[in-house]
Amino acid sequence: MDYNNVPFHQEISAAGLIYDLGSLYDYFTQVCDPRDDRGKQYVLAELLVLMVLAKMAGQQKCSQIADWVAHRLEALVEMKLLSRGKAPSHMTYRRVNQDIVDVEKLEQLVRQYQQNSLRVGEELVLSVDGKTVRGTIPSGETKGVHLLAVYVPDQGLVLAQVAVGAKENEIKQAPLLLAQVPLSGAIVLADAMQTQRELSQQIVQAGGDFIWKVKGNQARTEWAIEKLFVQEVLQLQKGQPLSKHCQQAQRVSKGHGRIEKRVLLTSPQLNDYVDWPAVAQVFRLETIIQFPNGKRTRQVVYGLTSLTAKEASPTRLLQLIRQYWGIESGLHYRRDVTLREDATRLSVGSAGQMMAILNNLVIHLALEDGMGNLAKALRRFDAKPDEALKRICAHPSTL
Repeated sequence: MDYNNVPFHQEISAAGLIYDLGSLYDYFTQVCDPRDDRGKQYVLAELLVLMVLAKMAGQQKCSQIADWVAHRLEALVEMKLLSRGKAPSHMTYRRVNQDIVDVEKLEQLVRQYQQNSLRVGEELVLSVDGKTVRGTIPSGETKGVHLLAVYVPDQGLVLAQVAVGAKENEIKQAPLLLAQVPLSGAIVLADAMQTQRELSQQIVQAGGDFIWKVKGNQARTEWAIEKLFVQEVLQLQKGQPLSKHCQQAQRVSKGHGRIEKRVLLTSPQLNDYVDWPAVAQVFRLETIIQFPNGKRTRQVVYGLTSLTAKEASPTRLLQLIRQYWGIESGLHYRRDVTLREDATRLSVGSAGQMMAILNNLVIHLALEDGMGNLAKALRRFDAKPDEALKRICAHPSTL
């Protein structure tokens, strides 16, 4: 191959692989390698790519990754990913996970790559939620690596992720996390733990909006919202019209043999009383689930938002609140179930956070073309690793 004709926006690896500047491969080349050159057999960027490739093919443990690479060694050399006809051992991958990579630096580089992958010109809904990597919990203990992430449900992107220390909580980390992502024009949703005045002010000052659930950590505010809607609920039960300040939307959905009914009431009447930065509406959401066996559950939650009734009608607000759960099904479930993150023991060094970072990348890369079934995508890339490598070597704008 004539490498003299490589365009200015591309580079060539030590093995002769051509990759785009701004691609994931390019970002991997920027990860600092503390190993002595004299004993180094494999380029760190190549090892990181091999791990992502194997994970995109459904392999999770270091031993599985090593076997997958060894069985495809000839093809990987031909793809110019490896410069030598020898496969790394599983201990090489373990050392990369546990000791070699500066996980904070990698998190920073991956954040830049993911944010460069963000599709512009679309409404930006951000879900904020935390997850403990259960495979990092040492035997006999209850705490492991806990990660707080900002996720874009519609695009399968983790825009930022931070580790929450054992003596910290998500409330302290959330402002630092959101300071790392573009908030202008964004709508931020989170669980009740993040319902804090200072965080609300930070989001609005950055040009964004918030939708918060309100629970016992804001007891006075929850009491005020609950009291406001008591009369409205009674009027609905009697078949009477709602008060002029109150609006309603409801949605009924069926799936997995159950029927879910959601009824949302909104009002701007408490805007001055609740003393909350930039609040425009408060709401009451009632969810009733009817199961095939006759069992019935009912849940009521209260909340507030900076979105006005003009910006978010009750129907629109109901859609946005439901969209928040995309972080559960789109990120946490895929990492736990499809990628078996919690079933993998990762209790040494930085291995737990490392694998979580790589899993976030796998979800984005595998589903970039709109394929919603991650398990199906992994089977496809297991059969066609060259397609997976093309995604790793391509600039986000070309995917």
